[in-house]
Amino acid sequence: MRILSKFQRAEALDRLPEQFFARLVGQVGRLQAQGHDVINLGQGNPDLPTPPHIVDALKRAADNPQHHKYPPFRGHAFLKEAVAQFYLREYGVKLNPETEVAVLFGGKAGLVEISQCYLNPGDVALVPDPGYPDYWSGIAMAGAEMALMPLLAENRFLPDFAAIDEQVWDKAKLMFLNYPNNPTGAVANAEFFAEVVNRAERHDVLVVHDFAYAAIGFDGSKPMSFLETPGAKEVGIEIYTMSKTYNMAGWRIGFAVGNEQVIESIQLLQDHFYVSLFGAIQQAAATALTGSQDCVRELVTTYERRRDAFIDRLREHGWQVEKPAGSFFCWLPVPEGHTSLSFANLLLERAHVAVAPGLGFGQAGDGYVRVGMLDSEKRLIEAADRLALCCPAKNGLT
Repeated sequence: MRILSKFQRAEALDRLPEQFFARLVGQVGRLQAQGHDVINLGQGNPDLPTPPHIVDALKRAADNPQHHKYPPFRGHAFLKEAVAQFYLREYGVKLNPETEVAVLFGGKAGLVEISQCYLNPGDVALVPDPGYPDYWSGIAMAGAEMALMPLLAENRFLPDFAAIDEQVWDKAKLMFLNYPNNPTGAVANAEFFAEVVNRAERHDVLVVHDFAYAAIGFDGSKPMSFLETPGAKEVGIEIYTMSKTYNMAGWRIGFAVGNEQVIESIQLLQDHFYVSLFGAIQQAAATALTGSQDCVRELVTTYERRRDAFIDRLREHGWQVEKPAGSFFCWLPVPEGHTSLSFANLLLERAHVAVAPGLGFGQAGDGYVRVGMLDSEKRLIEAADRLALCCPAKNGLT
């Protein structure tokens, strides 16, 4: 029998960053297999079901034989029109559904694809640090380079554009932003986005705003869309996912909106990857976007109650920590003497509470851990009690 020689895989795959959180999943699984009650707050997977009216729309649409055929390569017109209606209703932003909307296989796909569309080897992309690791993946596959934009507490976890060297600005072709922010929970305002547009215009930088947590703002504040900013469509796009707003993470559907040249590039690339999404999923997504938004308001209220329950309990134990303004994450500074990884390991092994070490989001995240508000209030309060027992306030977050 002839033994095949080792295949040499493409260099692009060797450039990919390590999937940092695969290790965390393995650690949690090991403890659970040993019979331990692990409260897993380390992932960003919504724990609540998709609203019933959206599921019912999928069931009805699945019976339609028209959806058993290939859908249009670039998605059904009815979904793109629903996206345009949604943006006009929610943000006052007018979109041409034919030229300014691209259907995505989840927001993650679009965030990776955009680098394939616009970066060549040696090009530079501005990336938030800490930030969503899949920004790095697309950049790596394109053979491009990252210039990091530190998100620091003293700047309200917004990048300090004045601190970026002019030579870096001149080389940069792409900029990733994400507000409400994963992992910090920070939100952006109109003044910040106006500065983004100004910088992008001056330096010919394409802005990609990751709007994954669009609906999740607290204390009576609604997160704003980047596209609400005058001039935003001239310099960039926004990527929206159905995963967080409608608890549709497993459905893998999102969309990119904005600059029509960029939207056309995404669609051209996807023409060679996909034949769009199952039509019944597109029908259900249109129902979600155009139907009652009561489920979204209820979801935001649920996350706000969870946030308050968790943070208030930590404060009762003497931990002085800030409440996030958006997203469903809390960004907690680690105690003195710990790295994010050592503290996360301590909590997992001693308290059986899983959190995400900030190092997994970039070097600037190393002094923090990310806690997902993705369990019941009762379990979050228990998690806070376990954390405090494991690390009393005199040694902890004071």
